[in-house]
Amino acid sequence: MSGPQLLKENGPREVFCGLTSIVWLHRRMPDAFFLVVGSRTCAHLIQSAAGVMIFAEPRFGTAILEEKDLAGLADAHEELERVVNDLHARRPEIKTLFLVGSCPSEVIKIDLARVAENLNQKLAGKLRVLNYSGSGIETTFTQGEDGALKALIPLMGETTKEKLLMVGTLANSVEDRFIKIFNKLGIETIESFPPRESTNLPEIGENTKVLLTQPYLAETVRDLKHRGCQIINAPFPLGIKGSELWIKAAAKAMNKDKNVDEILNPLIIRAQKALDSHKELLSGKSIFLLPESQLEISLARFLSNECGMKLLEVGTPYLNKELMQEELELLPPNTKVVEGQHVEKQLDRVRSNQPDLVVCGMGLANPLEAEGISTKWSIEMVFSPIHGIDQASDLAALFSRPLRRHEILNH
Repeated sequence: MSGPQLLKENGPREVFCGLTSIVWLHRRMPDAFFLVVGSRTCAHLIQSAAGVMIFAEPRFGTAILEEKDLAGLADAHEELERVVNDLHARRPEIKTLFLVGSCPSEVIKIDLARVAENLNQKLAGKLRVLNYSGSGIETTFTQGEDGALKALIPLMGETTKEKLLMVGTLANSVEDRFIKIFNKLGIETIESFPPRESTNLPEIGENTKVLLTQPYLAETVRDLKHRGCQIINAPFPLGIKGSELWIKAAAKAMNKDKNVDEILNPLIIRAQKALDSHKELLSGKSIFLLPESQLEISLARFLSNECGMKLLEVGTPYLNKELMQEELELLPPNTKVVEGQHVEKQLDRVRSNQPDLVVCGMGLANPLEAEGISTKWSIEMVFSPIHGIDQASDLAALFSRPLRRHEILNH
């Protein structure tokens, strides 16, 4: 049996930048603040993506780079320290401050690492300051989380205690559900990274078994390996089968897999019934996934194997074969997987294939809709609680809804 066709493509790209990840990270860690060092465009992007509530002060903001900063007429480092000091005086409850680099700050080479080091010395014991890049020059939007987690790893203590560490941001309700299942299996020591409080970081070491919840954390995985952690190889917990294999891989790694089928089978039966109504609509429909979130391969595997959709092309911004090997093996034979992007060429292939549904970024969705092609925004996959056996029907609904809407509009 032949595996997927792995191709590479280079050229102009159409993706969100890593600043977008702040939207789910700041909800995950309510004692953290994310300060973007960037332009007014950066500020508008974050506010638009977050749908900021007017009744609550958000825990993210932008230190605006003005024309004099860009022209080198002001000491941007001193100005940034002043902004941070003002923020700390106004928001003393913040425990961790992330300085987030952007395209403008990287172009004029602001040394955020040096600023963070100076601030840590001045604010020692009061506020912890970290930095990472959310720039869209070389990265796609989910990689912002990878940068934030990588920045936290040096602060994590050492332990030789055996534990299961779930790595990657999940909705709290989904995380609680996973913990409950693992507890039933007899796995009692379970922690999450990122934690729900930025200062409550897990300790890690050679007996830490890392279970990834998201496929876009390559740098985080590399640093956890350097700290001695063991990475559990598994598909990602999207859909019924992916979640089942993910849980079973963790149970096996923790030597707690004796009664795993007994615990999971009732959940699987219930989830399959809930998925049936969506399968009726999705089965036989064609789908084209443009690269943006790095969730594309896992989504394609679920949509093909569990919903009966026909995969025309599966694009992904980056392909880490080590992390994605389990997923690639589950794709139908000869599935076309394209790493990278030449957006004009991919759009030409979309138009020639005329798929029933295209998964893409918001910037491409409206033009395709205007041409009569149904679309689904990639970013919705990250904002929605879609992980786990119980959430399989909710995940399928994200794809069945635009098809149902398209049918109604065409009648």
